[in-house]
Amino acid sequence: MINAFSDLGLSPAIVASVQKAHWCEPTEIQKKAIPIVREGRDLLAIAQTGSGKTGAFLLPILDCIAQTSVRRHNPAVLILAPARELALQLMQNVEFFAPAVDLSGALLIGGASALVQKEALEAKPDIIVATPGRLLDHLRQKNLTLCDIKFMVLDEADRMLDMGFLPDIKRILSVCNEKRQSLLFSATLTNEIHLLAQKLLKKSRLIEINANRDVATVDQVFYQVPQSEKPHFLRDLIVDNGLEQVLVFTREKKSAGALASHLKEYGFSVEALHGDKTQAARLRAWEAFKAGRLRVLVATDLASRGLDVKELPVVINYELPSDSHDYIHRIGRTGRAGAKGVAYSLVSEKDTFKFEALQKLLKKKLTLETPEIYRSYFEKNTSQKPDVQKREKPSAKAHPKQNREKKKSEDRKKKPVDESFDYIFPGF
Repeated sequence: MINAFSDLGLSPAIVASVQKAHWCEPTEIQKKAIPIVREGRDLLAIAQTGSGKTGAFLLPILDCIAQTSVRRHNPAVLILAPARELALQLMQNVEFFAPAVDLSGALLIGGASALVQKEALEAKPDIIVATPGRLLDHLRQKNLTLCDIKFMVLDEADRMLDMGFLPDIKRILSVCNEKRQSLLFSATLTNEIHLLAQKLLKKSRLIEINANRDVATVDQVFYQVPQSEKPHFLRDLIVDNGLEQVLVFTREKKSAGALASHLKEYGFSVEALHGDKTQAARLRAWEAFKAGRLRVLVATDLASRGLDVKELPVVINYELPSDSHDYIHRIGRTGRAGAKGVAYSLVSEKDTFKFEALQKLLKKKLTLETPEIYRSYFEKNTSQKPDVQKREKPSAKAHPKQNREKKKSEDRKKKPVDESFDYIFPGF
């Protein structure tokens, strides 16, 4: 039975650094992933944000690299992340744990000085933490080579695919050492992740920790609120419940900025965090929020994978995300590492289909509470059904060719498709 990091076969130096970080005992993903990585196997790990994924791959990688006596002139570890904020988090962990085993790292992200990064690469780091675009820039300039990579990690792989990084990932893989050990970490298990794993991994193992499900330690509350009333309801929700350090999510940059302005008028200390902000401005807002100088941070999904605030008490979905999987990542900002958290969601008349899609993803019926002040509004809107005139169906005889094509299409849909994981990903 595994109760401590020392039970996982990690070196005394790594165990000591873990104790220094006040990590009391390994999380479920760490218990399962660390032995597999130490065995030298490729891995696909599906686990929620805040489950301890970083430690699951970083600790055994550092341990393995430190045990090799060969002097390295090129990086041995490549960790790819979809967003700068996530890469910064990963680098903070590298800077904390790597010195314990005499290893070093370099951070390659956009929005930072490429010249400073080039100088860091000239120092011959063992570990590269990067976003795909900036890594490719340095590869084109021949500032580094990936021919000696022993470990490659794709963190938040589902987000990378969502952001269109697949072509960049393919280019990076084409110049990597083929004999590397590859680790793919994702919060959701989708068909796209299956296909990426099939191309990336060899003789791999699969770990699933509550895949594609809501976070068990987060209390989820859904309120039905008219779209026009959301700013006022949000203000009252924060004030009436005495909420502090509140992370609010919107779908678009424009609505994030507008909502932050509304909340400032109400007297809140608040900033907006989205892609139009400079890297420096985003970091300032993030640090102010972490330090408790901001009561509210309004963010787009850009930040749903990048923000890591210890013991964040509450998350509010001001708007439901377009992709239901992003809901899991959003609420994963709270209730981390077994701690309790609360996630509020405001569902308007425009969010009906998104709410239904979310229930399908979570595979359970969600309770939607309608505050008394808004009940008459929704009852009135529900009772008013639009008068839709039925269109006459075209005659089958009038379009014989179209009907033949339609029948062929329907026949194709009826054919059974083997969607089992073994078929898509035959390594497990």
